[in-house]
Amino acid sequence: MARFNIRGVKAQPASRVTSTGRLLRTFEGGRGQERDARSELFLLAVSHFVSQQTFYETGAARDERFTKLVRELAVTDPAWTAGLLGWLRGEGNLRTASVVGAAEYVKARLDAGVTDGPSNRRVVDCVLRRPDEPGELLAYWTSVHGRAVPKPVKRGIADAVRRLYNGKSLLKYDTASKGYRFGDILNLVHAAPDPDKPWQGELFRYALDRRHHPETAEPPAADRVLTAHRELMALPVEERRAVVTSPGGAERLAAAGMTWEALAGWLQGPMDRAAWEAVIPSMGTMALVRNLRNFDEAGVSDEVAERVAARIADPAEVARSRQFPFRYLAAYQHAPSLRWSYALERALGHSLANVPALPGRTLVLVDRSGSMFCSRLSDRSELNRADAAAIFGTALALRAADADLVEFGTTSKEVRFRRGESVLKILGRFGDLGGTDTTEAVRRHYRKHDRVLIVTDEQYTYHRHGDPTEQVPAQVPVYTWNLAGYRAGHGPSGKANRHTFGGLSDAAFRMVPLLEAARDADWPWAA
Repeated sequence: MARFNIRGVKAQPASRVTSTGRLLRTFEGGRGQERDARSELFLLAVSHFVSQQTFYETGAARDERFTKLVRELAVTDPAWTAGLLGWLRGEGNLRTASVVGAAEYVKARLDAGVTDGPSNRRVVDCVLRRPDEPGELLAYWTSVHGRAVPKPVKRGIADAVRRLYNGKSLLKYDTASKGYRFGDILNLVHAAPDPDKPWQGELFRYALDRRHHPETAEPPAADRVLTAHRELMALPVEERRAVVTSPGGAERLAAAGMTWEALAGWLQGPMDRAAWEAVIPSMGTMALVRNLRNFDEAGVSDEVAERVAARIADPAEVARSRQFPFRYLAAYQHAPSLRWSYALERALGHSLANVPALPGRTLVLVDRSGSMFCSRLSDRSELNRADAAAIFGTALALRAADADLVEFGTTSKEVRFRRGESVLKILGRFGDLGGTDTTEAVRRHYRKHDRVLIVTDEQYTYHRHGDPTEQVPAQVPVYTWNLAGYRAGHGPSGKANRHTFGGLSDAAFRMVPLLEAARDADWPWAA
């Protein structure tokens, strides 16, 4: 008699975020689940802005937990840790956490005397993706571990320098505000020019001269950007605004690598309508998004505004910018003019391209408790985890075939929406609901749905109500999307139909269709 190979039997796919079975307490005293070291580091890393305080943890405490986990796994599981750090800086788009993680990876392995797994040099090189990041890594290392920089760090930085340094990056990032200038880094790591880039030797010499002999430094004659920039800087102040207002002014500023940040200082005057309209064509997409209020206040023309809006809403530009979806919400909240609203709505939609269109009936629960409101996403953002949760929960509900969207805290209630409605409009219907009773919210709103998705920091208060995931039948998948990376989870993960993932981008949602297709959802860098 067949016991297993029978019609209707379903595979039980696994996700990688795994609970150990050991019980912990959440910060509010609720019963929580401990996760293994890899799972804890992954969830912390994908939600971690270094030195950023959250509602329950100080910035220093989170940094210490992050550093401890990286150092432990760099020795015991170097291949996995290197994969995490490379993915974190790439698709994960979290630069500071990956830079700090790479430095601690190297330090732990040097201290332990281990050499297996991905090389220290390669890990350093792979997390440096922007020309200012070699200086960031050096500044972190010397401030935390002292001025003696080991060879693997120097060699990894030298590899990155050869990839990243060019005339435009020199103008943008080699500024007096930096503790480590390009010339300092070249001296310290002994970076030789790339033999496949014959122009790089002259560039490196110029970077050294700019640092040590700025009064006599001459840009390489063959570098058109640097020579054009030099010509602009040599113009008398009284002649500079005429460049901006001339017919070819925008092209001349672009050819000289003039950024919008540098333009006001160069003009030594206000960034008026003419100045903005001259520099807008050479601005990056996210620089445009961040400056919408400035454009309105300067009174840029409707014609220019239309071109800006078209670029912001262009799906290729959104993909290239690799920005988190909540950046568009921030712009929407701070731009006074309605002429940007439709473009920002479209850009937000493009940034949520990975949100799946789930079949059947879906219950989406969005955490709107106090801890979600009191934790800003970064020091430079006024947005918080409650905002991020509402964006992702709303996008899930709008894409699903049949969804109930619920906000919860001490109480819970359904958030009404219509198919095809604006995400930004729906966000205005969410509120602040106090404490966190996840279990009661699941119990109250689960009505034979095909799946449950909970977007939360997992710090539920009412432990007497038990595990929130136990309110759903064992054969129904429950997905917890953790936006904070605290140590204790509100329920088990890694077992049949109980899955946890995390992060601040929509890429995490790729796991849901994989799991429902009975395929294991591997770590993102291994998929």
